[in-house]
Amino acid sequence: MAITKKRKAVEAKLDKTKQYSLAEASAIVKSINLTKFDSSVDIHIRLGVDPKKADQAIRGTVNLPHGTGKTKRVLVLCTPDKEAEAKAAGADFVGLDEFIQKIESGWTDVDVVVATPSVMPKIGKLGKILGPRNLMPNPKTGTVTNDVANAVNEVKGGKIAFKIDKAGIIHASIGRCSFAPEKIAENAQELINTLVRMKPATAKGAYLKGISMAATMSPGLTIDTKTVA
Repeated sequence: MAITKKRKAVEAKLDKTKQYSLAEASAIVKSINLTKFDSSVDIHIRLGVDPKKADQAIRGTVNLPHGTGKTKRVLVLCTPDKEAEAKAAGADFVGLDEFIQKIESGWTDVDVVVATPSVMPKIGKLGKILGPRNLMPNPKTGTVTNDVANAVNEVKGGKIAFKIDKAGIIHASIGRCSFAPEKIAENAQELINTLVRMKPATAKGAYLKGISMAATMSPGLTIDTKTVA
């Protein structure tokens, strides 16, 4: 595929051999955005762990101080006595049986699924559909709870879930190109701090092995891990 003039001009600005500080990368990522829309800014963090080991399969949540810039669509699967609470908190979809049927038919047009513990036996069969999309409710991410109002409020307020992939990398959206550089950097730092606190006792050697940042469809920037720890 031919490289566009715009991309060539952007790549000419970058030093591919340089490791940028988090502050530098957060400013530059805005200036090299190649899209005409408000692109997502994503961070990719390679950790020195073995995801095949249960105690090193890192998974959790973080409350980004400035949110992601995207309004999350939330589905709450619950019994009728919890429906009013979920709706009042701002859930986009609330119910149970009708949504189980919709999901079984292939519908997954949501960003987060919250469920009460009592309905988990009923929705366990949805794991094969929701699991690969990282949508299956899980107590570790706070999406299996009786306090559905708090769960919805946290998601709407900027809480994101993360999960290490098979290559030992955490991928997360930490904002938009319209954000001020300081807000991008602060969101990124909050995620990194959370991961550092979660370092498994059994992990050996360097923990933060590599970090890169990129806007949608734009070149990535390598971040110096010494500037973030």
